[in-house]
Amino acid sequence: MHQLFGFQVTIDQTATKNWYAAACEWSCECLHCRNLLYLARQRALPAPILKILDALSIPPEKATYVSELYPVKTGHCYQFSYRIAGSILSGDEHISVMQDWGSARCCHEPYPYGAPDFPEPYFDLEFDVILPRYSHRTPDALDESH
Repeated sequence: MHQLFGFQVTIDQTATKNWYAAACEWSCECLHCRNLLYLARQRALPAPILKILDALSIPPEKATYVSELYPVKTGHCYQFSYRIAGSILSGDEHISVMQDWGSARCCHEPYPYGAPDFPEPYFDLEFDVILPRYSHRTPDALDESH
């Protein structure tokens, strides 16, 4: 049994690691998703998120759901998730737990495209985080060479 932001969960680390080892990066090419992917590749996500992803062998750029919720003066508020093999034992899936860097919750993301072949049972670790804009230029400016 593990604790994730006040949720008690079980985690099948082997199944999670194996799925992500074969998975592709989030594939949306829109500017907002490319911005988040660039920041994920640079490991510019909040340290507590990276710590959990590293412990589960999940590359940050392999989110199973990404959405830009709204712009803010300093960047964008993103919602993004990572699917995890296991089960939620306790905690309210409808309530995000506030952190000084954003919020997190364990839930069951209904978006079907991010991980359709994921082993069951599973749950999603979802984050709402304000992240900076990497560039105001075209999406091509967001490649790893810049």
